[in-house]
Amino acid sequence: MKIGLSFSRCLRDIVEARVQFEDVLVIIARTDFDPHVDAHWDQLWSGYRYGGWSNPEWSDAEPGKDEEVVKDMYRNVAMQLYDNGKLHQPRQFGAHPARLPYHWLDTVVPEDELKQHPAVQEAWDRYQVIAGLAR
Repeated sequence: MKIGLSFSRCLRDIVEARVQFEDVLVIIARTDFDPHVDAHWDQLWSGYRYGGWSNPEWSDAEPGKDEEVVKDMYRNVAMQLYDNGKLHQPRQFGAHPARLPYHWLDTVVPEDELKQHPAVQEAWDRYQVIAGLAR
């Protein structure tokens, strides 16, 4: 499981299949928007695509594809994150988290849980094998 720390960089990783949606526990974003609101999405897309108020993280996303198709691909994943409770936006509560140089954290199962629960240990071992093969 992964915890994301940058909406723009994490969303791009998901859209480009570097990270699977199912592997995301939550993304703690520095944003304050609702992807279902057209005005919110248009402003966010413009900022991440072309820059201005944000780093243009998506400026070279999906080269050669129609702009509206790419915009919809990103928005659809953003809506899935939002609708599944995987997008936490501290700015909605007055916090202003800093941008970090990394944008994914991997979660691990605590050692004592592994020792106390053989089934958890087995599942964790299998996960580690699959994660290793996927790299």
